[in-house]
Amino acid sequence: MTDSHADKMVSPLEISPMRISPLHSAALTFPEQTAVKCNGQDISYASLSQMVLGLGEQLTRIGIRQGQPLACISRNNLEMICLYWACIDIGAIFFPISPRFPLAQVQGLIDSHQIPCYWSETELGLTGCTQLSLDVAQISTTPAKTVDIQRPCNVILTSGSSGFPKAAVHNLANHIANAEGARSLIPLIKGDAWLLSLPLFHIGGLAILNRCALVAAIVVLPESNLALQEQVERDALTHISLVPTQLLNLLADKQASLTSIKALLLGGGAVSIDLLKQLEQRHIASFTSYGMTEMGSQITTGPALSDGTSGKLLPRRELKIVDDVIWVRGECLFMGYLTENGIEKPLDADSWFYTKDKGEWDANGNLKILGRVDNMFICGGENIQPEEIEAALKLHPLIDEAIVFPQPDITYGQLPAAIIRGNIIRGNTSQDMSTIEKQLEQFLADKIARFKRPRRYYPWPENAEQIGLKVNRQLIIKLAI
Repeated sequence: MTDSHADKMVSPLEISPMRISPLHSAALTFPEQTAVKCNGQDISYASLSQMVLGLGEQLTRIGIRQGQPLACISRNNLEMICLYWACIDIGAIFFPISPRFPLAQVQGLIDSHQIPCYWSETELGLTGCTQLSLDVAQISTTPAKTVDIQRPCNVILTSGSSGFPKAAVHNLANHIANAEGARSLIPLIKGDAWLLSLPLFHIGGLAILNRCALVAAIVVLPESNLALQEQVERDALTHISLVPTQLLNLLADKQASLTSIKALLLGGGAVSIDLLKQLEQRHIASFTSYGMTEMGSQITTGPALSDGTSGKLLPRRELKIVDDVIWVRGECLFMGYLTENGIEKPLDADSWFYTKDKGEWDANGNLKILGRVDNMFICGGENIQPEEIEAALKLHPLIDEAIVFPQPDITYGQLPAAIIRGNIIRGNTSQDMSTIEKQLEQFLADKIARFKRPRRYYPWPENAEQIGLKVNRQLIIKLAI
């Protein structure tokens, strides 16, 4: 029971593993082209290249060696961008950690991965690890050296929704293959401007840096004192990666000019009908994708649809479905997980990676994600896949987002409950949800079986902040109940 799709091509990566990084290559070809927009300042590729080379020299003097992890605990900023490229130059491993992690968790990561040095905007007081003081204003005019694009260059921590997060290791060749495949569907050219709205400790944020450098496009850092609509207009943004809340805020201002936007990339899964209508009215090309940290970001991509499909397989990836579960491999596939015994590859004998995502191909060759193997639960002897119910709920014009989860029940073992966000719930509280429950019971009657319909609904927690393109299910459930 295997359904396999593959998109292969001869890879230049196999021919030339030694080259200067995409950043320095862009600086040589288009030195005056803007590389980064930061706090109203335009930094050219030539200037950014010199800053990165200067930072690399500082790291070398401090004693950061090839293969050594360097923790970076910060929000997105110019220093983080420079540190990523400087680590590639000197062969160190860029190891970004969310500044939202509790200090004890950060210390645990430092200890378990034996990280000797870290950089942060603030003093954290970590033990057994030296905090670095770096200056991106120190430039170097030394010519860039070639790097081995197949050596480890970064770690991205998996979501870690339960237990200790895994540390996925990529090389630059993985990122180049992912970016070139992604560009085959969503064009990106010199001078385009992509908002760095996703954090660099998520694969989606790091993917933006690589995509832009490969074509000399502009990375635009968000400004907290500007509304998103204002930044779109001021910086003529062409590409944006957004979560539903950000998109809703962007579309709320009917007077805002969004004509510069060429492509809007959303997280995977079904997009609400209301959002799709608004995007069509504003003539904004929107896309959804199926991706993961281990594959360097996007795997499939296609136009945003309400049916929950995530598009077609991009070049340089392979995907097969065995007994409804997705396996992937290809040039984008990571090097493995960083452990105390080195980099360990969790692959089968033929180099396939087991994703734990359930999926199927539709009649048009688009991938539809059916849910996570580890999200499924049993209600009265019947298997419940929460993502199927969530997609049905998002067909309602007043629901933007939904999460379905099990709640204990004496009779059935577990019953489905749902957390919903959208206009349907505005003005209601958790104490007077009975009207909404009746409305949605009727709405779902012809869409899903009775045993799958949620028995209880909760409003989306107001203090839930979404960081990456994927919703942190466990956090939302914890905050809601």
